[in-house]
Amino acid sequence: MSGEFDIYGVFVPSLGIWMLLAFAVTALARRLLIAGRFYQLVWHRALFDFALYVVVLGFVVLVANRIAA
Repeated sequence: MSGEFDIYGVFVPSLGIWMLLAFAVTALARRLLIAGRFYQLVWHRALFDFALYVVVLGFVVLVANRIAA
């Protein structure tokens, strides 16, 4: 797997791309959790959102590495 992507001559680290993808997935998941009233069960919403983002980012990187290998 390449460590960076070339976007019109600008080298962007692959982690930056994966972070943006994980942010989009997490934003969608947060909207679904709000609609499902899940956050009423959560003690600290910001901490839960951060943990959700880290888990999604780990999953995105894992899938990306499996696809590239």
